[in-house]
Amino acid sequence: MNSGKTVFAQLLQHLPRYEFNQCVLRYHGNHKVRSFSCLDQFLCMAFAQLTYRESLRDIVTCLNSHREKLYHMGFRGKLSKSTLADANELRDFRIYQDFGYLLINIASKLYRDEDLGLDLKLVVYALDSTVIDLCLSTFPWATFRKTKAAVKVHTLLNVQGSIPTFIFVTPASVHDVNMMDAVPFEADSVYTMDRAYLDFERLYQINRLSAFFVIKSKSNTRLRRIYSAPVDKAIGVQADQTVMLVGYKSRLAYPDPFRRVRYYDAERNKRLVVLTNNFLIPAKTVADIYRLRWQVELFFKWIKQHLRIKSFFGTSPNAVKTQIWVAVSVYLLVAIIKKRLNLPGSLHTILQILEVNLFEKKPISQVVNEAINHETECSDDNQLNLFT
Repeated sequence: MNSGKTVFAQLLQHLPRYEFNQCVLRYHGNHKVRSFSCLDQFLCMAFAQLTYRESLRDIVTCLNSHREKLYHMGFRGKLSKSTLADANELRDFRIYQDFGYLLINIASKLYRDEDLGLDLKLVVYALDSTVIDLCLSTFPWATFRKTKAAVKVHTLLNVQGSIPTFIFVTPASVHDVNMMDAVPFEADSVYTMDRAYLDFERLYQINRLSAFFVIKSKSNTRLRRIYSAPVDKAIGVQADQTVMLVGYKSRLAYPDPFRRVRYYDAERNKRLVVLTNNFLIPAKTVADIYRLRWQVELFFKWIKQHLRIKSFFGTSPNAVKTQIWVAVSVYLLVAIIKKRLNLPGSLHTILQILEVNLFEKKPISQVVNEAINHETECSDDNQLNLFT
């Protein structure tokens, strides 16, 4: 007797099913498919991410051990290792890419009022990439070096809520700066980047879009100081200058002036030199925007530690991209339910709780709250010291 919906089924209620079907139709994902649909494939891969399965056989075995619950969880097709492997290899990854962008739009709206701790009305994005190592003999299409293969996940992160707004997967040999041609830059937004993206011609394109950038300067960048504004060194700002490029070709690529801010972080004992095209905000805010770039580093760390993207269930480019996009979709799903259900705790904590309760038939909010309250009570217990 079914006495309620499982946690896994409740999670799926927050996914826009009609929009998913539209993505499937767009790329003919269910063409000539009899039993194992694209939805079944997505559910299998999402289950693997939520429970950190090790292999295709591991996924299928775990799901089939709960055969009587699968129908109520949304599965309609028969599960087998070969069927899932074929689906990952053959079904267009763009189905899950497009669906991932739909979830990005939903999550971005939910987190648009998050406080950044800055007196800034502009949307702040962080652009960076991370490398995922692969075996060269198994993934020859992803050649990186003579004895190494890897893919690179290029990500544009909205730091409000740490929501990725643009993701592109390439072989690791593709340089970061080349992805600036594909990033959808928006007017009246701020983009913070590391010095790997310091390309004057591309930065000038951002400037012409009426968008702003904050980027780390290179030590060999030749600049001529035009004007120095007064600064308050007590808050860490060492210099606030208007500068121009010196080199002839550099001046052709970016003919307008830059603003150069030197900042000293006393807590970490680090010095920072950044360039920006925004001359209106305080110099300290410019430095703080660059420090927000670490949000994308934390995002990469989170998904590598808590989702299954460091080893793959298939070897083709399509299978790898499918798995990465399903992992991103799971991350976004957890972020969405956290906001919609007003769940306490971090995304990491919520994911850990869901992982061991997917087949429980309790409301998600009850499961999460009980687990966090129990953890709090245990941490408050008076315990004897074993070592004196």
